[in-house]
Amino acid sequence: MQSYLDFEKPVADLEGKIAELKAMAASDQAVSIDEEVLRLSARADEALVDIYRRLTPWQKTQVARHPQRPHFSDYIKTLITEWTPLAGDRKFAEDPALQAGFGRFNGQPVAVLGQEKGSNTETRLKHNFGMARPEGYRKAVRIMDMADRFDIPMISFVDTAGAYPGIGAEERGQAEAIARSTERSLELGIANIAIIIGEGGSGGAIAIATANRVLMLENAIYSVISPEAGASILWRDAAKAQDAANNMKITATDLTNLGIIDGIIPEPAGGAHRHHAEVMNATARAITQFLADFSSRGRLEIREHRRDKFLAMGTNLA
Repeated sequence: MQSYLDFEKPVADLEGKIAELKAMAASDQAVSIDEEVLRLSARADEALVDIYRRLTPWQKTQVARHPQRPHFSDYIKTLITEWTPLAGDRKFAEDPALQAGFGRFNGQPVAVLGQEKGSNTETRLKHNFGMARPEGYRKAVRIMDMADRFDIPMISFVDTAGAYPGIGAEERGQAEAIARSTERSLELGIANIAIIIGEGGSGGAIAIATANRVLMLENAIYSVISPEAGASILWRDAAKAQDAANNMKITATDLTNLGIIDGIIPEPAGGAHRHHAEVMNATARAITQFLADFSSRGRLEIREHRRDKFLAMGTNLA
């Protein structure tokens, strides 16, 4: 069942009428609804295109958080074959929020990292809504070490509101674990790509997104803090999250212009949550291009490319 955002109400109304007509036709075979359904469908499509052409940063934040948006597990099922997940940080525990392992992309061996938010109450609780604890980031470092040792390129799918801020996580060295993961990402001699598929929140995202190429889905967001938390700090009022989002430069377009990310993966009108297959295909093309671009580069060149890319951030700003 389609879940609608507040600003999608015109589309919801039209698609509701279509559903009513189809239900009526199902109960009375003599009723012909084809022409009316086609007319309403065309209006719904036009409304959807018009709405998504003019999304504000706050509306994009809502789209990025849509519960039906494809998650890490969807990308793995669609893009990665022979997926072999690895668990545990060899120090404390397994963290289901940050998934890691090895598989094949178009037949090529790859290491894969990503936050999994979960798609229903049970899986959201299991994966802690994609908010990783220190052991998740230490597991990520373990996978990076293995990938680097065997010269296997790495793909990261980023989708988190941020690292888990609980007492236990802080006691076990959350900040240090994030810093170590970020450091290891910078040191890798293998090529790595990070794709922001939903939310890219703070250090919890950066820890696995310090990559040779960082891409964002068109309606994803990437920021040092969530709009709600930013509003709480700036105005001491989380209700001003919309104002914060509109001023924080968190959209893919803004971050491309600032030189923070390297490109945008387009989403069809209606967002990734309506068009899983099309978004998967576009993501696959982006990964294929990345692997081709870096296939002939040596380890030192790859490391220097990543270092220079991050050192250059902010130097072209007035």
